[in-house]
Amino acid sequence: MSIKVMLVDDQVLLRTGFRMVLAAQPDMEVVAEAGDGVEALEVLRATAVDVVLMDVRMPKLDGVETTRRICSGPNPPKVLILTTFDLDEYAFSGLRAGASGFMLKDVPPGELLTAIRSVHSGDAVVAPSTTRRLLDRFAPMLPSNAKEPRHQQLERLTEREREVMILVAQGLSNGEIAAHLVLSEATVKTHVGRILTKLGLRDRVQVVVLAYETGLVRAGGGA
Repeated sequence: MSIKVMLVDDQVLLRTGFRMVLAAQPDMEVVAEAGDGVEALEVLRATAVDVVLMDVRMPKLDGVETTRRICSGPNPPKVLILTTFDLDEYAFSGLRAGASGFMLKDVPPGELLTAIRSVHSGDAVVAPSTTRRLLDRFAPMLPSNAKEPRHQQLERLTEREREVMILVAQGLSNGEIAAHLVLSEATVKTHVGRILTKLGLRDRVQVVVLAYETGLVRAGGGA
Protein backbone atom coordinates (compact mmCIF):
# COMPACT_ATOMS: atom_id res chain seq x y z
CA MET A 1 0.00 0.00 0.00
CA SER A 2 1.37 3.39 -1.01
CA ILE A 3 2.24 6.09 1.50
CA LYS A 4 -0.20 8.94 0.87
CA VAL A 5 1.68 12.25 0.98
CA MET A 6 0.40 15.83 1.05
CA LEU A 7 2.59 18.78 0.01
CA VAL A 8 1.94 22.10 1.75
CA ASP A 9 4.04 24.99 0.46
CA ASP A 10 3.28 28.36 -1.11
CA GLN A 11 6.01 27.86 -3.72
CA VAL A 12 4.53 26.01 -6.67
CA LEU A 13 7.92 25.13 -8.17
CA LEU A 14 9.06 23.54 -4.93
CA ARG A 15 5.91 21.45 -4.72
CA THR A 16 6.46 20.38 -8.31
CA GLY A 17 9.99 19.25 -7.54
CA PHE A 18 8.93 17.24 -4.50
CA ARG A 19 6.03 15.73 -6.43
CA MET A 20 8.34 14.53 -9.22
CA VAL A 21 10.67 12.87 -6.72
CA LEU A 22 7.84 11.15 -4.87
CA ALA A 23 5.99 10.09 -8.03
CA ALA A 24 9.01 8.01 -9.07
CA GLN A 25 8.67 5.86 -5.95
CA PRO A 26 6.56 2.68 -6.12
CA ASP A 27 5.52 3.01 -2.48
CA MET A 28 4.54 6.71 -2.45
CA GLU A 29 1.73 8.79 -3.88
CA VAL A 30 1.11 12.53 -3.69
CA VAL A 31 -2.62 12.67 -3.02
CA ALA A 32 -3.02 16.37 -2.18
CA GLU A 33 -1.35 19.76 -2.30
CA ALA A 34 -2.01 23.14 -0.70
CA GLY A 35 -0.46 26.60 -0.94
CA ASP A 36 -1.16 27.70 2.63
CA GLY A 37 -2.33 26.39 5.98
CA VAL A 38 -5.98 27.30 5.57
CA GLU A 39 -6.21 25.41 2.30
CA ALA A 40 -4.33 22.48 3.83
CA LEU A 41 -6.83 22.10 6.65
CA GLU A 42 -9.73 22.25 4.20
CA VAL A 43 -8.18 19.59 1.94
CA LEU A 44 -7.41 17.29 4.87
CA ARG A 45 -11.06 17.21 5.87
CA ALA A 46 -11.84 15.34 2.66
CA THR A 47 -8.59 13.53 1.89
CA ALA A 48 -6.90 10.60 3.62
CA VAL A 49 -3.21 11.44 4.13
CA ASP A 50 -0.41 9.55 5.87
CA VAL A 51 2.40 12.13 5.84
CA VAL A 52 2.29 15.91 5.37
CA LEU A 53 5.37 17.80 4.16
CA MET A 54 4.75 21.19 5.79
CA ASP A 55 6.39 24.51 4.97
CA VAL A 56 6.55 26.90 7.90
CA ARG A 57 6.44 30.35 6.33
CA MET A 58 3.19 30.68 4.40
CA PRO A 59 0.44 33.28 3.99
CA LYS A 60 -2.92 33.13 5.79
CA LEU A 61 -1.88 30.42 8.29
CA ASP A 62 1.72 29.43 8.93
CA GLY A 63 2.99 25.89 9.14
CA VAL A 64 3.37 25.87 12.92
CA GLU A 65 -0.26 26.69 13.65
CA THR A 66 -1.40 24.41 10.84
CA THR A 67 0.66 21.58 12.34
CA ARG A 68 -0.80 22.25 15.79
CA ARG A 69 -4.34 22.03 14.45
CA ILE A 70 -3.62 18.89 12.44
CA CYS A 71 -1.94 17.08 15.32
CA SER A 72 -4.69 17.97 17.79
CA GLY A 73 -7.29 16.19 15.69
CA PRO A 74 -8.28 12.52 15.76
CA ASN A 75 -5.92 10.07 14.01
CA PRO A 76 -3.81 12.82 12.49
CA PRO A 77 -1.28 12.27 9.69
CA LYS A 78 2.40 12.58 10.55
CA VAL A 79 3.89 15.99 9.84
CA LEU A 80 7.39 16.78 8.58
CA ILE A 81 8.33 20.45 8.92
CA LEU A 82 10.25 21.90 5.98
CA THR A 83 12.50 24.88 6.64
CA THR A 84 14.90 26.94 4.57
CA PHE A 85 17.35 27.59 7.37
CA ASP A 86 18.89 25.25 9.91
CA LEU A 87 18.30 26.26 13.53
CA ASP A 88 15.02 27.91 12.58
CA GLU A 89 12.79 28.92 15.49
CA TYR A 90 9.81 27.92 13.36
CA ALA A 91 11.14 24.38 13.13
CA PHE A 92 11.44 24.13 16.90
CA SER A 93 7.94 25.53 17.36
CA GLY A 94 6.74 22.98 14.85
CA LEU A 95 8.24 20.15 16.89
CA ARG A 96 6.44 21.40 19.95
CA ALA A 97 3.23 21.65 17.94
CA GLY A 98 3.36 17.92 17.25
CA ALA A 99 5.49 17.47 14.15
CA SER A 100 7.51 14.28 13.94
CA GLY A 101 10.60 16.14 12.79
CA PHE A 102 11.97 18.76 10.46
CA MET A 103 14.13 18.83 7.35
CA LEU A 104 15.84 21.46 5.27
CA LYS A 105 14.20 22.21 1.93
CA ASP A 106 17.42 21.42 0.07
CA VAL A 107 17.59 17.92 1.54
CA PRO A 108 18.93 15.32 -0.96
CA PRO A 109 16.08 13.32 -2.52
CA GLY A 110 17.26 10.07 -0.97
CA GLU A 111 17.16 11.53 2.53
CA LEU A 112 13.70 12.97 1.95
CA LEU A 113 12.36 9.59 0.86
CA THR A 114 13.95 7.85 3.82
CA ALA A 115 12.46 10.45 6.14
CA ILE A 116 8.97 10.00 4.75
CA ARG A 117 9.19 6.23 5.14
CA SER A 118 10.56 6.56 8.68
CA VAL A 119 7.84 8.93 9.78
CA HIS A 120 5.17 6.75 8.23
CA SER A 121 6.47 3.78 10.21
CA GLY A 122 6.17 5.76 13.43
CA ASP A 123 9.73 6.95 13.93
CA ALA A 124 11.05 10.50 14.21
CA VAL A 125 13.39 11.76 11.53
CA VAL A 126 15.26 14.58 13.21
CA ALA A 127 18.75 13.58 14.23
CA PRO A 128 18.92 14.03 18.02
CA SER A 129 22.04 16.16 17.71
CA THR A 130 20.20 18.54 15.40
CA THR A 131 17.21 18.64 17.72
CA ARG A 132 19.51 19.45 20.63
CA ARG A 133 20.99 22.38 18.73
CA LEU A 134 17.52 23.73 18.18
CA LEU A 135 16.67 23.28 21.83
CA ASP A 136 19.93 24.79 23.05
CA ARG A 137 19.05 27.94 21.18
CA PHE A 138 15.30 28.24 21.60
CA ALA A 139 14.13 26.25 24.64
CA PRO A 140 14.84 29.07 27.14
CA MET A 141 12.61 31.42 25.11
CA LEU A 142 9.58 29.19 24.79
CA PRO A 143 7.61 28.51 27.97
CA SER A 144 5.64 25.30 28.24
CA ASN A 145 1.93 25.36 27.43
CA ALA A 146 1.21 22.09 29.20
CA LYS A 147 -1.81 21.94 31.51
CA GLU A 148 0.07 19.72 33.93
CA PRO A 149 3.41 20.89 35.39
CA ARG A 150 6.10 19.20 33.34
CA HIS A 151 8.06 17.95 36.35
CA GLN A 152 4.98 16.13 37.63
CA GLN A 153 4.81 14.24 34.35
CA LEU A 154 8.28 12.82 34.97
CA GLU A 155 7.13 11.34 38.28
CA ARG A 156 5.31 8.68 36.26
CA LEU A 157 8.63 7.20 35.18
CA THR A 158 10.72 4.61 36.95
CA GLU A 159 14.34 5.46 37.70
CA ARG A 160 15.49 3.29 34.81
CA GLU A 161 13.06 5.00 32.45
CA ARG A 162 14.43 8.38 33.53
CA GLU A 163 17.94 7.17 32.77
CA VAL A 164 16.84 6.04 29.31
CA MET A 165 15.04 9.33 28.70
CA ILE A 166 18.17 11.33 29.54
CA LEU A 167 20.23 9.29 27.10
CA VAL A 168 17.60 9.62 24.36
CA ALA A 169 17.67 13.39 24.89
CA GLN A 170 21.46 13.39 24.69
CA GLY A 171 21.23 11.88 21.20
CA LEU A 172 22.06 8.22 21.79
CA SER A 173 20.51 5.53 19.62
CA ASN A 174 18.86 2.48 21.15
CA GLY A 175 22.03 0.46 20.52
CA GLU A 176 24.22 3.07 22.20
CA ILE A 177 21.85 3.29 25.17
CA ALA A 178 21.91 -0.51 25.47
CA ALA A 179 25.72 -0.51 25.59
CA HIS A 180 25.81 2.37 28.09
CA LEU A 181 23.33 0.76 30.49
CA VAL A 182 24.39 -2.85 29.80
CA LEU A 183 20.94 -3.82 28.55
CA SER A 184 19.68 -5.56 25.45
CA GLU A 185 18.54 -3.32 22.61
CA ALA A 186 15.09 -4.92 22.83
CA THR A 187 14.86 -3.90 26.49
CA VAL A 188 15.81 -0.33 25.64
CA LYS A 189 13.15 -0.26 22.92
CA THR A 190 10.61 -1.42 25.50
CA HIS A 191 11.66 1.33 27.91
CA VAL A 192 11.37 3.97 25.18
CA GLY A 193 7.90 2.70 24.32
CA ARG A 194 6.83 2.93 27.95
CA ILE A 195 8.22 6.46 28.23
CA LEU A 196 6.20 7.54 25.20
CA THR A 197 3.04 5.92 26.58
CA LYS A 198 3.35 7.25 30.13
CA LEU A 199 4.12 10.80 29.04
CA GLY A 200 1.69 10.88 26.12
CA LEU A 201 4.45 11.61 23.60
CA ARG A 202 4.43 10.69 19.93
CA ASP A 203 8.10 10.03 19.25
CA ARG A 204 11.71 10.54 20.34
CA VAL A 205 11.70 14.17 19.22
CA GLN A 206 9.05 14.98 21.78
CA VAL A 207 11.03 13.08 24.41
CA VAL A 208 13.93 15.45 23.76
CA VAL A 209 11.69 18.53 23.92
CA LEU A 210 10.20 17.45 27.25
CA ALA A 211 13.62 16.63 28.69
CA TYR A 212 14.69 20.21 28.00
CA GLU A 213 11.46 21.78 29.21
CA THR A 214 11.76 20.02 32.56
CA GLY A 215 15.48 20.62 32.96
CA LEU A 216 16.15 16.87 32.92
CA VAL A 217 18.72 17.72 30.25
CA ARG A 218 20.27 21.19 30.18
CA ALA A 219 21.25 23.30 27.21
CA GLY A 220 24.56 21.99 25.94
CA GLY A 221 23.49 18.37 26.30
CA GLY A 222 24.34 17.78 29.96
CA ALA A 223 22.04 16.07 32.44
